[in-house]
Amino acid sequence: MSLLRTHELVVIGGGPAGLSAAIYATRAGLTPVVIESGSFGGQISTTDELDNYPGLDNVGGVELGERMRAHAERLGAEFSYDAIESIELDARTATFRLQGEESYEASAVVYAAGASPRKVGFVGENAYLGRGVSYCATCDGMFYRGKQVFVVGGGNTACEEATYLARLAEKVTLLVRKDHLRAMSSLANSVLENPKIEVRYLTSIVELRGREGAATSLPDTIVLSVGEAGAAPHIEELSFAPGSFGVFVAVGREPRSELVSDLVDLDAEGYVLTNDSMETRTPGLFCAGDVRTKPLRQVVTAASDGAVAAVSAATYLSRL
Repeated sequence: MSLLRTHELVVIGGGPAGLSAAIYATRAGLTPVVIESGSFGGQISTTDELDNYPGLDNVGGVELGERMRAHAERLGAEFSYDAIESIELDARTATFRLQGEESYEASAVVYAAGASPRKVGFVGENAYLGRGVSYCATCDGMFYRGKQVFVVGGGNTACEEATYLARLAEKVTLLVRKDHLRAMSSLANSVLENPKIEVRYLTSIVELRGREGAATSLPDTIVLSVGEAGAAPHIEELSFAPGSFGVFVAVGREPRSELVSDLVDLDAEGYVLTNDSMETRTPGLFCAGDVRTKPLRQVVTAASDGAVAAVSAATYLSRL
């Protein structure tokens, strides 16, 4: 049985929101523990370069995440590598019990677990994961140097991924389900002006397959549904040498809100509803970053959320 660790404040998630919360919590006189199951920095650790964080243009995602973590550590924050599996509120003592490999008890929690890549659902998406299908260009792009890649999506993330992959791949084809790009104009223009990127509108991926099945081979065929104005979509099959191409899925993210779903209110897409102070309907539970409902999900807004959540948590704890 794991030893119970008791804290005033536990922060779940080591991305920009969680690390910002840790920084502001320590400045408020608390000693928070930040629990992260993956790499500190969160989603930004998969970003090659950020050019929209004030004062730090063209900084690498891994570098910025490490700077944030080191900053919080210098101020006295503690860190734990653990995967939290459950969060329960003890109504009698008004404390939270968190269970992972270790057990934690906290008077307040900042939940900043972020979001996960959303899947498209085409045949072969799961079967070829890591062997032709990826959700992270900066993680896996180097495996496709000099090869052809397809990027699925038409928003900000898809355009960022396509632009990054164009530095490595022989050719990038952006598969856009709609008849236009939904990305910010600066990102869309980067794609449209890049000679190595072809944009195919009204096009969706239907299947990815190999000659001998996913269990024993790499994919060699991509099946597309191609639409045309005023006509029904038709099926198009493109064949390649096995291992000579890849598919990068960039169609948005799904919030990791399942651990707190019984303690908070969620919107229709599963994002946590908070007020401007990052408070949820459960006193002592605050949510920050990409897991909450908000109009803009960027590193700078995640950091802002974390700061507000920490100050709100400190105020809450001072009243106990």
